[in-house]
Amino acid sequence: MSAVLSTSSPPGKPARDPRLDFFRGLGMYIILIAHISGNPWTLWIPARFGFSDATEIFVFCSGMASAIAFGSIFRKAGWFMGTLRIVHRVWQVYWAHIGVFVTGLLAMVVLNMTGWFEKDYVGSLNLYPFLNNPGPNTVGLMTLTYVPNYFDILPMYLVILALLPLVMALARIHPNFAMGFCVALWLVTSVTGFGFPAEYWFNNSSTRQWFFNPLTWQLVFFTGFAFMAGWLPAPPVNRLLIVMALIVVLATIPVAWFRIYREFDFIREWRGEWKFLFTKTDFGILRYIHFLSLAYLAWIAAGPGGSRLFGGRWWTAIVAIIRKVGQQSLAVFMTSMILARLLGVLFDIFGRSPLNAAIVNLLGAAVITGVAYFVAYLKRQPWRQAANPAAPSRQPAATPGMSGI
Repeated sequence: MSAVLSTSSPPGKPARDPRLDFFRGLGMYIILIAHISGNPWTLWIPARFGFSDATEIFVFCSGMASAIAFGSIFRKAGWFMGTLRIVHRVWQVYWAHIGVFVTGLLAMVVLNMTGWFEKDYVGSLNLYPFLNNPGPNTVGLMTLTYVPNYFDILPMYLVILALLPLVMALARIHPNFAMGFCVALWLVTSVTGFGFPAEYWFNNSSTRQWFFNPLTWQLVFFTGFAFMAGWLPAPPVNRLLIVMALIVVLATIPVAWFRIYREFDFIREWRGEWKFLFTKTDFGILRYIHFLSLAYLAWIAAGPGGSRLFGGRWWTAIVAIIRKVGQQSLAVFMTSMILARLLGVLFDIFGRSPLNAAIVNLLGAAVITGVAYFVAYLKRQPWRQAANPAAPSRQPAATPGMSGI
């Protein structure tokens, strides 16, 4: 996991690991499917069969990508310049979050105003508190003290990014101090239940917190970071670990898959009593164990350096498409958040038959794939070549996806 193997990176740029791009892209497709309201395909995403889901893939891979994008800056340019780079990235992601919220809000308002639909799309995202009292809630939006559940992943990522300079400062002493801090922060937050207020401005008495607590989710982020940075060694490849990981994954299915646990009272009672072990908000320990087991099996399946990801012509082409989506994950994620709600409207209009489900989901996959390729094209700055086609470009092409998310 800690090895970064690629032969396709430009000279002077950090090497790319095809496994990182592939699994991050796969996570993007799953997140899109999961966010489409009333989507029949959500019955078959990984989250239905285990405690962890595509969110862990997203955060873990973002940690790995951040080690590539930011770790070398801390190492080569020093802590201050590395921190400055993080501040710049936080600024970018912050405005990405604001933009996604405003666009989503306007889209839902427009859908309601058409009068064509029986469904209340504004209410489906619990956005009336914002519209009914926009002044204070705009302050809440800008200060991240008003965070609707659907728009909660980027705020989580912002706080985790903000922790990075502190973790890197501890790593300058020893990586074990950095990882010890991450484990301690997860443990203390889990025990105390501390979290950030999600609706402070329109309901001071509300106890609702951010759905994703960044102080606990940072553990999976910095685990990915540590593997890619070399703080944690790659696990050995042996049958015992493979069998143990398989046991964890298979043993989880009966207590995670609703088609099984709803049939057995004792499983439902266990889930109710021990929910804190797999809670999503505070990243319960069983989610961590389940995800690491899945990640280990996926790492084994991908082969050394991702060699098994490349097979026949058609499979290699599919992998290349998925990798491209993984390389442009921020743009893809922002698009999918809005796109998913609009695709849900198609279900409301045409129904949720198997054929319609296939058409809507494949349409969504095609759109985010197109966005990934378009953004990658823009990052190559084609206007420079068009302005002076005879001269070689002095600006090296940007390494795709080296922005942490």
